[in-house]
Amino acid sequence: MTDVLRVAALVADAWEACDMRYLIGGSLASSFAGEPRSTLGIDMVVELSDASLARFAGRLNPEFYFDLDQARSDLRLGLSFNLIHEPTGLKVDVFPSRSPLARTQMDRRRSIEVCADPSRCLYFYTPEDILLQKLAWFRQGGEVSDRQWRDVVGIVVTQGASLDRSYLREHAEEAGVADLLPRALSS
Repeated sequence: MTDVLRVAALVADAWEACDMRYLIGGSLASSFAGEPRSTLGIDMVVELSDASLARFAGRLNPEFYFDLDQARSDLRLGLSFNLIHEPTGLKVDVFPSRSPLARTQMDRRRSIEVCADPSRCLYFYTPEDILLQKLAWFRQGGEVSDRQWRDVVGIVVTQGASLDRSYLREHAEEAGVADLLPRALSS
């Protein structure tokens, strides 16, 4: 396993030990759904509560820097927070799952085997959901990020006809990207 996947698995172990649902997003998820590329961080969406953060902190591998008080404060404000894997310097950004679309995406998450020996699976966005997320991040960045758009195109090209276009059209408005979706799908 690469360092990125090993670190993701360590954090996932802590979420799973607390019976908390998570999914991996960002560049790591788009690499599994589209064109692989390197990443310096890991994005995770998690169903969180204030009480669950303390349980998580108690289960987190001691190789991580994690400021529980700051995470609680960020969670109350609806913000993301992060963990740092000290041996590698990899950052894990944690996004609370709050919106109806985020709950739908969590329900649709898919388990992907990231290591065969020993077998290890992690939960990722579906190709459709990471496509919607990448389009949203492209929009939030002023629609100028070549990297985000390249990820979008990579997903569309790799997944081709297997993309659930009716699901994409149904949820693109909710994600705020209904006008970008046709452009992406014609790539």
